[in-house]
Amino acid sequence: MVTVLDTIARPRPRHPEKAHRPDQEVMRKPDWIRVKAPTSRGYAETREIVRSNKLVTVCEEAGCPNIGECWDKKHATFMIMGEICTRACSFCNVATGKPHALDRSEPESVGRAVAQMGLTHVVITSVDRDDLDDGGAEHFAETIRAIRRAAPGTTIEILTPDFLRKEGALEVVVAAKPDVFNHNLETVPSNYLTVRPGARYFHSVRLLQRVKELDPSIFTKSGIMVGLGEERNEVLQLMDDLRSADVDFITIGQYLQPSKKHHPVKAFVTPDEFRSYETVAYSKGFLVVAASPLTRSSHHAGEDFARLRAARDAQLARRA
Repeated sequence: MVTVLDTIARPRPRHPEKAHRPDQEVMRKPDWIRVKAPTSRGYAETREIVRSNKLVTVCEEAGCPNIGECWDKKHATFMIMGEICTRACSFCNVATGKPHALDRSEPESVGRAVAQMGLTHVVITSVDRDDLDDGGAEHFAETIRAIRRAAPGTTIEILTPDFLRKEGALEVVVAAKPDVFNHNLETVPSNYLTVRPGARYFHSVRLLQRVKELDPSIFTKSGIMVGLGEERNEVLQLMDDLRSADVDFITIGQYLQPSKKHHPVKAFVTPDEFRSYETVAYSKGFLVVAASPLTRSSHHAGEDFARLRAARDAQLARRA
């Protein structure tokens, strides 16, 4: 069967750190994570809107397996600040190298596309831009403001880099008041050296905690991949770390190896194991949990935002 990953995979320039990695065997995917190639009219219409506004989506750049389903519903995650990342994480399919200058018209283009698509909820993410003094924080803020102008009824979720060593950057983004602030831990701390070498686990946890300190009304969210060699008890400890930072929402999905040059899949986690993680996460106090083989940070984001608001309202009602 032709899968969505087969149809959108394409050669891209790679950072030397990725290009020179030894080939890793790509494990055959189990039946429960196979998805059909996108062919619907809605998918084609979304692609045309993205192309006509000269926008980049993480759906394509990261080879997301849910692109057919999401684009059919006119859901897309826009990736701002270009398509070249300054980091070379071993799990990621986004091109790495020296980025181009920021496109100052991009925030307005994103706002226009959001209005054209009639989105009730939009997700904005970006590549890492360690080359910028503020890590791209002001560009995030400008994009949020542009969407508010073009589509004032749309709720906004952002998925940000860690702004490592970018003092004051987080405050700029939070002041623009996104509805959801997402920053992914990606994996357990023992894997950071090989999977996410440019990041620092506890800095990322602290970033999420700081969002709540600056504006408690903003929902916070984080996600991880499993199948990278982590132990179950490490995942449970990560949940505790996120709850200690008052994070509202956790996503857990299966890691899929983009190519032989990327980190290998160590295991395919079964649907039953994902259901177990979901049960434990709810018991630890998360308002919303999404855990399944095909779960991704932005998958069903609009529906999940409605669940977040309902869960918070119910929590407040119980405390009253």
